[in-house]
This record gives sequence, structure tokens and C-alpha cells, in this order.
Amino acid sequence: MPELTLRELSVKGHRGPRLGPLDIPAEGVERLLPRERLRGEPPALPEISEPAAVRHFVNLSVLNHHIDKAIYPLGSCTMKYNPKLNDEVAQMPGLQAIHPLQSEELSQGALAVVWELHERLKVIMGMPAVTTQPAAGAQCELTAILMTRAYHAERGDPREEVIVPDSAHGTNPSTVNQVGYRAVTVPSGPDGCVDIEALKRGVSGKTAALMLTNPNTLGIFERNVGEIARIVHAADGLLYLDGANLNAMVGLANPGSMGFDFAHINLHKTFSTPHGGGGPGGGVLCVREDLAPYLPAPVLERVGDRYRWNYDRPRSIGRVHSYYGNFGMVVRALCYVKSLGAEGLAEVSREAIVNANYLKARLKEAYDPSHEGFCMHEFVLSATRQKARGVRALDLAKRILDFGMHAPTTYFPLIVDEALMIEPTETETKASLDAFADVLLAIDRETKEDPELVKRAPTKTPVKRLDEARAARKLTLTWRDLEAEGGGA
Repeated sequence: MPELTLRELSVKGHRGPRLGPLDIPAEGVERLLPRERLRGEPPALPEISEPAAVRHFVNLSVLNHHIDKAIYPLGSCTMKYNPKLNDEVAQMPGLQAIHPLQSEELSQGALAVVWELHERLKVIMGMPAVTTQPAAGAQCELTAILMTRAYHAERGDPREEVIVPDSAHGTNPSTVNQVGYRAVTVPSGPDGCVDIEALKRGVSGKTAALMLTNPNTLGIFERNVGEIARIVHAADGLLYLDGANLNAMVGLANPGSMGFDFAHINLHKTFSTPHGGGGPGGGVLCVREDLAPYLPAPVLERVGDRYRWNYDRPRSIGRVHSYYGNFGMVVRALCYVKSLGAEGLAEVSREAIVNANYLKARLKEAYDPSHEGFCMHEFVLSATRQKARGVRALDLAKRILDFGMHAPTTYFPLIVDEALMIEPTETETKASLDAFADVLLAIDRETKEDPELVKRAPTKTPVKRLDEARAARKLTLTWRDLEAEGGGA
């Protein structure tokens, strides 16, 4: 390769405007990049017009399903609409461009935002201490169970077990095992709630905590939550709320009044911040007063009219996240809370409950509800009737995609055979709910008239039915892997 200057390397084969002279010897480049990593020739990139490039990426973007496109009834994940106002506020330069290493003196506005969200969430949750350091709800779980271990260890009373209902999210037993406890499963009763007599038999001096989702993953409010708290506390255990389903309770009930010692919030589920690939997410852990010393350090404090991080926390379990949490999610959540106010937040919960019950009522003629009666913000159907015709819940979910809608959660909770877990959220209109119900009822008719059509689905998506078992064993991660496999899907 001939000796080239960095200027020549940067513009060789480039026909656009040059950015100015960069007469740095090529040896300077090699101090950063090995010579064998430098191109000898310009990359073989196509030369196309700007409109063609824009159309290409816009067309790619609309292949993905998202809440801006159509209903996203993913049960237990609460795929809420993200108001554009929240994004606009979070993108303000004074909020977006702040650096975590910026001094406290120059970060007072950002700290005030975090503080105000803390104070509002304390009221909403009925709990006196809060951290927004965790990155998501699952990390809140880990934080709380680490705090549980520290709490019992400091009392000279190490425990061995954490109780988890059989309807729990999979992150619950995973967290328990990660911290070093043994997960003990307590069954649900015929009503879908925790079996109180089984719980009494399961709680002992070994019990460190119980992790409870309320409303549970069946969409049922644990009406015996007060009794559950008394049973756990009588054994000196702690009660943890998995707050994944908090979208049914904000403004209507609070975990502190129910007797919870810990409760987590998924900001991306309940307070309408970006979720998943649009994230990062945001987790909030709320705790009772005497557990506050164990919270991750540093803890935000207000002294007069100033804010500061307190690192002097000798009983803290330590950091669980780099810096102070995902600040952009805090901004969005505060914007959402302030926009709606107390009455608006309660109305959101009511609308979520109404929408779920309306859908359940429309669909129960064709699908078996896991439990009769009213649900909270979500509900679970069983596709056992369809299974008897040779069509499984997975087939139904794939067929829904052909109608331009996202499928609900399938095969969870595990205690329901052929489960379809549906959560419409509060922002869907009656027309949207009816359209989704009509699709599921139409697919039910297809399972009687042409079951093979449903089993071949999806037929109208860019990628058709995949060999999922093979994909799990042999992932295709690059275009070269795809070419080696013999082409596309």
C-alpha cells in the first residue's frame, strides 16, 4: 500500500464535499489502526440518490411492528403508547446533553428532576424511600433480594428460601437463584390467587421473602394480600411486589397500604417510557423506612434548596448500575406524571381495566378464559378448543400477524394450557379493540374451516414461518451465515 496522508485516506474514492485539510501522516493512523486493517481500495458502496436512500430505510422501518403502527396487546409487558411530548422534553439540550461526570454544582437542574420524580412516586406507591438507579424491573428484583440478604445478615438471622407463586414472572425465581437463595413454589388456588393454606405450610424460619405480583399474571387482583403480608411478616420475612402489572393500580391502590416492604416500578411499563429496543428501560425500587439504609449508593438528598449525592452509606449493598440510572427515562416518566396529574393517572388505570374486560367479554365465546369473572388490566385465554382441532396457541399467534397486528403473549403463565395473555392498555379505542377481537374470532372460525391455513401462518409477512427449533440450535447472525445456509428465509 503506498504511503498516504490521513487526508487522502479520508477522501479517496469519495465524490462529496471535503471537510478540509487533514494533512496528518498515515503513520498517525497506524498508531490507532494496524496497517493490515486499513483499506487498500474504497469500499464497494452503491451510489444512489438521497430520496432512494431515505425510502429504503423508511420501508425497512415500517416492517417492524410498534405501538405507533397498531395494537400491541402483549400481556404482562404493558406496551403502552409513548406520548411524543415526553420525547420532546427529554430531547431538550439541557437534559439530553448532560454528562454523568458533570459536577453536582452544574447538575442541579437534572438532580431536581430526579428528586421530583422520587417525591411523586413515594406518594403514588405509599412508600417512603426510592431509588431510580436500577436499569429495569428485573434489576430492581435483584437489588431487593440483595437488600433482603443484607437485612437478615445484619440481624444475625441468615435465611435460605424465597417463596415464589407458580404464576410468577420467570425473572422472580431467576433472581432468587442468582442471589443464592432456594426458590420455593407456592401454588395458585382455583380462583387464580395464591393458595393461602399452602402458603401457611410453605412459610417457615427459613423464609427470607415472598415475591408477589399483584395483580398477578392471570390478571387477577390478589384480594388476600393483607393476609399474605401478615403470614410472611409473622415469620420475619419480607414481602416484595413485582410491579410489572402496576398499570392496573396507579391512583387506585398503593403497595405501602397493602403491606409490601419492597415494590418495583418498570417506568417503561407503567409510566410510558420507551420499552425494549426503543429503550433503555428504567427501574424504580421503593422500600419501607427501615430498609432505606441498604439501598444502592449513592442516594440523592436535598439539603435546603440544593441537591447532592450521598455516598456515605456504610450499610448499602453498593452500586447496581453505572452512574445514577437511565436519566432520559426519568425525564420522560416525570413528564408523563405531571401531564396527567393524580386524576389522570387514576383514569389511566380505570381505562386499562375497562378495555381488558371488554375484550375478555367479546372473546370468551370462542376461547376459554383461565378464570371467570372480571379481570384487571389483562386476562388469559386458553386455546384448548382450538388445540382439539389441531391448532395451537403458537399457530394462532402467527396467524394474527397476517392481519397487521401483534400477537399476545403465548404459553405464559405456565399454569394455563395453551395460554394467550392479552393486555390492550388504556389508549386503544373501542374501534381498535373491536378490530382485534374480530381478528381472533375470524381465526377461530378458520380453525374449524381451514386449520391448515392457520398452521402455515404467517403467509403475508416478509419472513414466513421459521424453523424455530433449528434456529435455537443454529443461529444465523450475519449475512455471510445466511449465504452459507443457502439464502433467505
